[in-house]
Order: sequence, then structure tokens, then C-alpha cells
Amino acid sequence: MSARELVVLGTAGQAPTRVRNHNGYLLRWDGTSVLFDPGEGTQRQMLHAGVSAPRIERICVTHRHNDHCLGVPGVLNRMAQDGPGRPVTLHGPVDAFEHLRGLAVVAQANVQVTVEGVPTLDEFVPVADVAGSALTARALDHRVPAIGYRLTEPDGTTFSAGALAAAGISGPDVGRLQREGELRGVRLEDVSTRRPGQVFAFVMDTRACPAVAEVVRDADLAVLECTFAHRDLDLATSRGHLTARQAAEAAVAAGVRTLVLTHFSQRYDPEDLGREARDVVAALGGSTTVHVAADLDVVPLPGRAARSSVPA
Repeated sequence: MSARELVVLGTAGQAPTRVRNHNGYLLRWDGTSVLFDPGEGTQRQMLHAGVSAPRIERICVTHRHNDHCLGVPGVLNRMAQDGPGRPVTLHGPVDAFEHLRGLAVVAQANVQVTVEGVPTLDEFVPVADVAGSALTARALDHRVPAIGYRLTEPDGTTFSAGALAAAGISGPDVGRLQREGELRGVRLEDVSTRRPGQVFAFVMDTRACPAVAEVVRDADLAVLECTFAHRDLDLATSRGHLTARQAAEAAVAAGVRTLVLTHFSQRYDPEDLGREARDVVAALGGSTTVHVAADLDVVPLPGRAARSSVPA
């Protein structure tokens, strides 16, 4: 199987700094790539990161604020240069449809661009199939309509070679057993174990709300913004953002395995925000690993593990 990993292209909140570019996050997933929230300068960051533009099949935008989408024209032009004529689908909230279509028109790139508006609902809505995994989205709570994305691989089955041999099942009969659930008195569960599908989640600008935990529930890797420290909670709430403590609380409650913090206000040292989040994980007795993102980081999805028993 091809690598499943997150390539961080930018981590700044609202304004870039000397060491942090505007947003940009590329997910490599089974031979394809999905680009999330490409802010200004993403095209250049892709060159630094060695990202292959022609592999990008989808660009997913969480909302219409420009620090999350102004890089779209440059990315489309890079795609046209490296793989002319290739199709790409641009997803975003219905509220952002005209804005995203305008950015695609401005690019005047030789790529087949389809812009699709995603309904902003308080429930998950289907967005696309990504290499056999389901990409869905649901509404969050920002100053403009915003959505969080969730990519879920279907659960699978891992067979025990010894159990199959003992049951006298081999060759095409293995597939038949998997399809039918029972064969010659042997049940599927007698010779196999359930393999949970992996989950990736992406949450950008939002206030703390129950939807955050829903989007990241049981995620192997979840990207969450943490624009502010919790001492500035009032400011975070008024501007429609999360604090590092709130991001960590949501991740622990949802059973996230690896939490990637990003979208940092330049008023903070991001490592301080990381410490705030790790303190929360420890205080809650959670097992979530906290990664403070830096530009050009590559964060692999952790190896498969049983899902948590976090209540829905």
C-alpha cells in the first residue's frame, strides 16, 4: 500500500511569518493526494516539500477566507505545468462556491476544474470517494459558513492463515467465505479478525462546538487549528477559533490517536501552545499524541490499531 501521510505546507494563522507560510496541507492516501486549504504561497511550498502536483485529484477548502484558499490559482497553474489537462475537483461550502469558481477562472490553467459546493449541514454529507475511502463533511461554527472534513476507510478483514488451513479453506473459497460470511459450517469470524479502517480528520477555523469532536472521532490523525492560547479564550470565541486547550479536549474526548496542531497566531510561540495541549491530555488521562506542526513537516498516519471505545 502506498504511504498515508500528511505533508504540512503552511501553519500560520491569518498572516504568514518569516518561518511560517499561509495554510496548506497535503494528504497522501493510497496513490492519490488531497490538498486542504491552500493559502497564498502554497505552490512554492509544494516545491520545497517535493510534492507532485499531478497527483492532486481534489482540493478541499473549509471556508472562503482567503488565508485558506488564495493559493488555489497558483496550485492550478502548477498542476497545468506539471500535468496539463488533468482533472481536479475543488470542494468547499456552498457559501464559498462563487469565490472558489472565481479563483479557478483567474488561474486560466490548462486543467479540467470542477467546482462543487458542499451543503453546510449539522450532519455528515458525502463529498467524494477517495481511493475507496469516504470523504464526508459537516458544519462547524466560524464567522462565515465553514465545514470540517473526515476521510474514513471501510473496515476490512484480516485472515488467519493457520485457521484457514485448519478449516480446509483455500484459494477462491476464501473470497467466497468473505462474501457470504459462512462456508461449509465455518464462519468468517472463526478464521479472521476485523481490521478497523483508518480515519483522517481536518478541522480549521471554528469555535468550540460538539461538531468538532464528531468530525475527529476515532481519527488516527486529526489536524486541528489552535489559533489562541486558552488565556485568550474570549478573543478566540469572538473571532471564531479554538484555543490549544479546546483542541486537546476535543481530541481526547473523541479518541484521537495523533493530534496535529496548526494555524498559529504570531503572538505565540507554537511550542507553548503544544505544552498547553499536552498538559490537557495528561490531566484527562488521554493517550493522544500531540504534534506541533512546522512548515514542511511530514506526519505519517500511525499504524493500525483497534478503535477506542469512546461513546458516540
